[in-house]
Amino acid sequence: MTSYVAAIDQGTTSTRAMIFDHSGRVVAADQKEHEQIFPQAGWVEHNAEEIWENTRTVTAGALARADLQAKDIVAVGITNQRETTLVWDRKTGKPVYNAIVWQDTRTDKIVEELGALGGGQERYRETTGLPLATYFSGPKVKWILDNVDGVRERAEAGDLLFGNMDTWVLWNMTGGPNGGVHVTDPTNASRTLLMDLETLSWSESNAADMGIPLSMLPEIRSSSEEYGKVRERGVLAGVPIAGILGDQQAATFGQACLSPGEAKNTYGTGNFVLLNTGTEKVMSQNGLLTTVCYKIGSNDTVYALEGSIAVTGSLVQWLRDNLGMIGTAAEIEQHARTVEDNGGAYFVPAFSGLFAPYWRSDARGAIVGLTRFVNKGHLCRAVLEATAFQTREVIDAMNADSGVPLKSLKVDGGMVVNELLMQFQADILGVPVIRPVVNETTALGAAYAAGLAVGFWKSEDDIRSNWAQDKEWTPAMAESTREAQYHNWKKAVTKTFDWVE
Repeated sequence: MTSYVAAIDQGTTSTRAMIFDHSGRVVAADQKEHEQIFPQAGWVEHNAEEIWENTRTVTAGALARADLQAKDIVAVGITNQRETTLVWDRKTGKPVYNAIVWQDTRTDKIVEELGALGGGQERYRETTGLPLATYFSGPKVKWILDNVDGVRERAEAGDLLFGNMDTWVLWNMTGGPNGGVHVTDPTNASRTLLMDLETLSWSESNAADMGIPLSMLPEIRSSSEEYGKVRERGVLAGVPIAGILGDQQAATFGQACLSPGEAKNTYGTGNFVLLNTGTEKVMSQNGLLTTVCYKIGSNDTVYALEGSIAVTGSLVQWLRDNLGMIGTAAEIEQHARTVEDNGGAYFVPAFSGLFAPYWRSDARGAIVGLTRFVNKGHLCRAVLEATAFQTREVIDAMNADSGVPLKSLKVDGGMVVNELLMQFQADILGVPVIRPVVNETTALGAAYAAGLAVGFWKSEDDIRSNWAQDKEWTPAMAESTREAQYHNWKKAVTKTFDWVE
């Protein structure tokens, strides 16, 4: 009898369930978007109960589309938007506040206060591999404890739990208030400013700095092992949940970037470039994050350098939803193809500050270089090019940190169907850009982690042999043109600094 692995991919804008066969191909999928809540400028929230309901809906939907039952599924993996922060009551399962999304910048004052304790932005870098920034979960937990009535007292009494969305989904799938498993993996824990990168355990001193009781924090287990079984009322009742990877690490795993020096870039709401550095932690000197890439069972921890870019695909959404300049995301390529270049216009989408390599929470978005010549096509092209330019900045930093120039870039995510963007990405990097046959590598990576834990795949060699190339774009731009455009981009970025005082 044929068996399959399921993956829950809880993303920033939607939740999907996907079912994969042994060759790593998609058998069925179902997806549902959730509301983006913007209470005020710089604040981004999600309704965690809506997300859990959507998770149940899409899991049932994917099984129905494939005409499968729980007995056909050998394991479930979970992958998730990282850093998005939730606190809930362990007895009732009710969140005390909406989930605070990774893009949210409300913790800027908390970040300043923590930096003022000594060390500034570098205060936790040696322990966690991360700069002190609004991006990460720890300060978001502190904000909830400080600002929601009665919550700190409940937390100190041991009544509340914290988790990123992997932990929330796992806890609910395994029973919630009735025996739910409160666990995370090192890829998610390493995004909190609370985990020691060396020991893979919670840092008591960091938690104390932020006033976070250790009783709230989930147990850190490996990325690939059985955490528990799906609760009896679930459509996957009894199936082991056996893999957890944060979305970008999951995409790295799904792209078979399993050797030091291999890198991938995921084009989603934001962009995330990860370079596998093996079992060695490389501490960045150029604005990148040192993070856990994955830990498979009892094997040694594998680390990565990461360049995180806040706004890429969400800039296309903004053009569609906020400005109404396009009707669908796919339309942007048609408009961009009506012009030969950006007409001198550059769009720096610092909507929630700038992430790697700048880490400037004071920056805000800007369109520069406008003249009467610039039209809708030029602006659409500038939107796409912003993604490629930001990626070039991160790759430059990676090359400097690792000392090994990137030879090619594996790509995945929703935007890689945009052929104009992929060609411009190859042009501005000066290296080939390679797209795999299975584009949904985030869900695939989580499936692989779960399948390895139960023996569905025997080893990482199975993952390497499953990977297959779909298309490659090679650079076609003159170097002088490339460097002139990149120079203008760098100049445009400086215009966004110091906007928030």
